[in-house]
Amino acid sequence: MTDPIAILHSRIRIEERRLLEEFDRRRVPYELLDTRKVTFRPDGLRLPYRGALSREISHTRNVYATRLLEHAGLTVVNSHAILTTCGDKLLTTLQLLRAGIPTPRTLIGLTPESVADQLDDFGYPSVVKPLTGSWGRLGARLKERETAEALLEHRAALTGPQHQITYVQEYIDKPGRDIRAYVFGGEVVGAIYKYSDHWQTNTARGGDPAVCPVTPDLEKLLVATADAIGEGVLAVDLLEGPDGELYVNEVNHTPEFHGAIAELGTGMVGRYVDYVLRRVDDAHGDAH
Repeated sequence: MTDPIAILHSRIRIEERRLLEEFDRRRVPYELLDTRKVTFRPDGLRLPYRGALSREISHTRNVYATRLLEHAGLTVVNSHAILTTCGDKLLTTLQLLRAGIPTPRTLIGLTPESVADQLDDFGYPSVVKPLTGSWGRLGARLKERETAEALLEHRAALTGPQHQITYVQEYIDKPGRDIRAYVFGGEVVGAIYKYSDHWQTNTARGGDPAVCPVTPDLEKLLVATADAIGEGVLAVDLLEGPDGELYVNEVNHTPEFHGAIAELGTGMVGRYVDYVLRRVDDAHGDAH
């Protein structure tokens, strides 16, 4: 009997249900590993899996669980390296800049206080974001100096050293929408627009999805972004500037896709599983 695929999780959302249904349909054995309950003994660690798929939503648990599985010799989708990079907005930005990928201008301060005096020169409006996080949480638009000083003062009061690292992006005057594109193993699966009257267009915050045509220029940019980040299952968030120029805003390593399925079709779930099985089995075969 084929060894099962380990699936890291702590919550089973719509995305995980769709993936599990696809594994069941193909009769691919798997075992659910709840990261809140599993333990590891790293010395001589051996696990009875052919590979692993991580769908864990906690960044910290995801990073450490994935590294432990890789320590045991398993191929994990996505890898620890991708999770570490994409789970941190600054590390993502540095990786994109190194590859020459267009991304919004950024200002980094190691304390909130250090940023306040630089914003006049950097420019308003701008956007402050947490290094780690999703769904637009704790992001704020800084419209002018008085607002910025108040928000940065509140940020300085947050507990936890990572909150003190202050990541600011220029505000891109976009046309009431963002683009989210899905790239599996370096291949572009499709893209959607996310429309909203709010400056944050996350579908988790009420953004309305619609199909976005994948033009040759968009595809080229997406493939280059995936090359810069590493092979895996990626959701690339892009912003359109006033003249139609494209900027890679963020890259998500454990993407939600239920909003995209309604526009792009359920075939993307099959392509997700195709990639996971191909990646895991290629590595599993090489190991044997």
